[in-house]
Amino acid sequence: MTPASAAVIVSHLPPFVTAVGLFVDPAEDEVRTVLDQVPLDLLQFHGAETPGFCARFRRPYIKALAAAPGVDLLQSAEFHVAARGVLIDAYVPGAHGGTGVTADWEAIPVKLPRPLVLAGGLTPDNVGQAVRTVRPWAVDVSSGVERARGVKDHDKITAFVRGVRNADV
Repeated sequence: MTPASAAVIVSHLPPFVTAVGLFVDPAEDEVRTVLDQVPLDLLQFHGAETPGFCARFRRPYIKALAAAPGVDLLQSAEFHVAARGVLIDAYVPGAHGGTGVTADWEAIPVKLPRPLVLAGGLTPDNVGQAVRTVRPWAVDVSSGVERARGVKDHDKITAFVRGVRNADV
């Protein structure tokens, strides 16, 4: 998406909706260019960005972590001390999310130092179990509620929300 397109979308957001910019291993000037054009409330970093890089933009940020074999998610979350939260996603070599692969919920530490946003292969069919198992602060879904790549399905979104609400946590 171009910064100009994002600026138009953000200008039409209703009150109390948070505008989030998602970046994967961006150059500093790329983030600054976007921020010059788009009034983002929160940044979400999905690559190998360091805490210093993420904090450089003086905006709250969330750091995405892949639940890869051998990765200490607790240590990684503690490393990003200034992050407002951590988003834990499934690990797929060469990908930075959006794969539809379910994260290994059992590999996620029970206590993290930041609010946890759970992502990775969530669908209307499994989100209730995911919420009961992981007890995240929030869930993040994209492909799990699509009828075609990039096209959201109203009925799947409704079923997903129902699954979250019925998780009874």
